[in-house]
Amino acid sequence: MRTERRVEIALDLACVRCYLGFTRLTRAAGGEAELTIRPFQAEPDAPSAGGEPLFEVWRRTRGEAFVRQVASDTSFGVADGLELRFERALFTNTFEAHRLVARASAQGVGERMAERLFRAYFTDGLLISDRTTLARLAAETGVVAATDADDHSGTAALRAELDRVRALGVQVDAVPYVAFEDGTVLEGAQPEAAYRAALTAPLTPAG
Repeated sequence: MRTERRVEIALDLACVRCYLGFTRLTRAAGGEAELTIRPFQAEPDAPSAGGEPLFEVWRRTRGEAFVRQVASDTSFGVADGLELRFERALFTNTFEAHRLVARASAQGVGERMAERLFRAYFTDGLLISDRTTLARLAAETGVVAATDADDHSGTAALRAELDRVRALGVQVDAVPYVAFEDGTVLEGAQPEAAYRAALTAPLTPAG
């Protein structure tokens, strides 16, 4: 008899709310849920050749006051055990990182790979669109390298999945978008207790 709950989470690897939500969800699940990671790109048109300091992007889009506020708040993420170094983050396209998560998921280590990529972006200041960097992170996480054929099919599959997630109505302000098998949906970074409650709610018997 299956005891694990099925849950899906749509997230972007350069989204801090997604990092918080993913961390809280996986902690609430405690390894006792069948978690499927769905890709979402908050900035699908972000450049993939190189990266720009995230603070510079925020200065243009949100203003200097916002940057100063974020830079001065050293407590953000601490309660979740996260070290968030926004001043190191490099704004870039997340397509290649999502493709790596998909490959890792097929090998049974998707959660581990996603966590490492979040940490690479928000703590280490690594360029998560760079293939050399991704290959190193994959090896570090135990993900078997892809062949050229895998790369080609993985690209097509990821584009189709990104389109499918968008077609479900998932929006930027809704991620992380967490769907439980009983139909419950939690949008945004919810408290750990909310995820735990949804994971332990009684399931209605089929039929």
